[in-house]
Amino acid sequence: MEENKEENMMEPAAEQPVVVKEKKDRFLPISILVAAILIGGAVVFSSLYKGTPTPSTAGTPTDTGNSAPTAPITDATNTNVMTLGPRDAILGNANASVTIVEYGDYQCPYCGEEFFAQTEPQIVQNYIDTGEVRMVFRNFAFLGTESTAAAEAAECAEDQNKLWAYHDALYTGKVADDENGGSEDDGYFNQTLFLKLAAQVGLNIPTFTSCIESDKYASLVAQEKTDAEAQGVNSTPTFFINGQEVLGAQPYSAFQAVIDPLLGK
Repeated sequence: MEENKEENMMEPAAEQPVVVKEKKDRFLPISILVAAILIGGAVVFSSLYKGTPTPSTAGTPTDTGNSAPTAPITDATNTNVMTLGPRDAILGNANASVTIVEYGDYQCPYCGEEFFAQTEPQIVQNYIDTGEVRMVFRNFAFLGTESTAAAEAAECAEDQNKLWAYHDALYTGKVADDENGGSEDDGYFNQTLFLKLAAQVGLNIPTFTSCIESDKYASLVAQEKTDAEAQGVNSTPTFFINGQEVLGAQPYSAFQAVIDPLLGK
């Protein structure tokens, strides 16, 4: 849930040197005057223009929360990421005018302990339950083999239209595990647990068991991560709200600040 805050500040403009010319200077050779103007202009330009660095998407993805960067919301609109596919399980009103797409990892502590446990319930209560907003979860499994296994199990649950119930069960259990000293790839996510959660949410166990044992969704989960990276996602949680990117496990107010204007509030 998981998840990068930057603040762009303009540098103060450098004061331009004032050239005082006496009357006799007007007869200086034209070439000297032109050279002086060019040099002075170059100095002023270099002091004013620092250039805009190109953000890099290279490097290892990280799970990020409130401790990450300073500007959680970007102005860019990403339309491709908002195109829903047949595997996108919608939470809420399928015809809602505002869509939240979350990229998360089931082992990401910021995804679970911060967003899932604290912020998501408020979004569900105030926007999703009212029919104004719908939400989609996509896997960005990068924290280890158990992240991948959990993502694949959740996709098997989606075969029985239970992705969100299974999603909640996975996060609830992992949050409790972390609070008891657990960590990434600590053995918590395993087949025994997956079957226990499947029974808990009412899945057909033989069908679910066959799905996870066959690694049915291994390639899909891998491809989902690749597709996300192509959209510039490199941390969890990362959200797109009608194309506006929100990075990290931000507080409810940060989501409200994006959603309300989209709803005309």
